[in-house]
Amino acid sequence: MGTRRRLLGGAAAIGAALPLRALAAYPDRPLRVIVPFTPGGNTDILGRIAGEVMAPRLGQPMVIENRAGAGGSIGADLVAKAPPDGYTLLFGAGGPLVANPVLQARIPYDVARDFRPIGLVGIMPMVCILGPRLPVRSMTEFLALLRARPGQVTVATPGTGSAAHLTLELLGAQASVRMTHVPYRGGSALVPDLIAGTVDAALVELPNVLPLHRDGQARIIGIAALERSAVLPEVETFVEAGLPGFTAGSFGGLLAPAGTPDATIATLHRALAESMAVPAVAARVAQVGAVPATPEQATPAGFARFLAAELAAARRAVELAGLKPE
Repeated sequence: MGTRRRLLGGAAAIGAALPLRALAAYPDRPLRVIVPFTPGGNTDILGRIAGEVMAPRLGQPMVIENRAGAGGSIGADLVAKAPPDGYTLLFGAGGPLVANPVLQARIPYDVARDFRPIGLVGIMPMVCILGPRLPVRSMTEFLALLRARPGQVTVATPGTGSAAHLTLELLGAQASVRMTHVPYRGGSALVPDLIAGTVDAALVELPNVLPLHRDGQARIIGIAALERSAVLPEVETFVEAGLPGFTAGSFGGLLAPAGTPDATIATLHRALAESMAVPAVAARVAQVGAVPATPEQATPAGFARFLAAELAAARRAVELAGLKPE
């Protein structure tokens, strides 16, 4: 009896010395998911889909919190400096995780050092969309036109240093074509000029211009993905147009602060992977114009490899464009 009392007393002492949360199963309270952009954008929509479908599997709400600013760096930095307990996560995108590290001279975080990837959710592929002036009907014909008229075709993007601008530089290099870049301040800003024919074409994320294509106001002729989109089966890929392996786009995926325990990362990844495996969830992601992540990309290691490849491509594009970190 004395031995039993001593054992129970020792266990009680250990329990008293541990924080209550250490004794509880993770998660035992709501999770914050920081989206580093304003509500309603592509990243925000994907983040809300992920949070909604993961919450039942985790048994806790995933509360989306929009923290915009500095191209996504403000929200990313908030998560980088958050306690690594799994209760503050980043729904990251190409801006804060790829473009900003190569374009911002004083970025306050290091992607490889300060974050642990959980899994990619989806990719918003870049598309080439034409206004009314050009008489071409496919990406193959568009590339032939660019070669016939070097530097004469104007191509709009949402801005200098944007993911679309970097894609434009890579496209020019791989296809050996020259275009005149016309940067705007955001994807929506270029739409009126595209429809009016003030600019010949645009490179932009699919979700931003899918309604224009469906309404017949402009024509999507190429998509920078390995396979044709389920929502645009008639549109050829850049690969089919003669550019092997050419993919580009922005993306959305979950990350945690560095130092988050392996068990916590595993719990979050399991909830994400199980959610994305549901056909109805993948269909929701595809319906907004995104390409659902592959099972490999949705793993922590696969997402890490994806980020490394995206960063390498961004560095090459920045060199081609002659851009300098500011």
